[in-house]
Amino acid sequence: MPLPLDRPLLDDAAGKLIRPYTVSGGRTRPTAALDLLSLVLATGTAPGAQTGPEHLQALALCRGALTVAELSAHLKLPVAVTKVLVSDLVDGGAITVRPPHHHDHPTDRSLLEAVLDGLRRRL
Repeated sequence: MPLPLDRPLLDDAAGKLIRPYTVSGGRTRPTAALDLLSLVLATGTAPGAQTGPEHLQALALCRGALTVAELSAHLKLPVAVTKVLVSDLVDGGAITVRPPHHHDHPTDRSLLEAVLDGLRRRL
């Protein structure tokens, strides 16, 4: 019996019915240099003909800027697979990628103190 394509390919007991690396065509290396904190954003350009449902799902999520890590979590795919999907969309011009912002001072003391205060209030 063929599976309907208008709903996720899931099974209540087994989870996803398609192995993650099938989504990327077995590829494990992206063509674009991507970091977990790279910001991805849709450009408005239509993706190429080689896109699958996961590509379209990723593109829909990238209407607002997301990091590669966030996109991976939303797609429920391993980061390596997500990077391949993103690089496919970058190659097709449908997504643009910005490198993460690196600050001269990676730890802002006032921010860390605010986080600590918030944790103390919750405990």
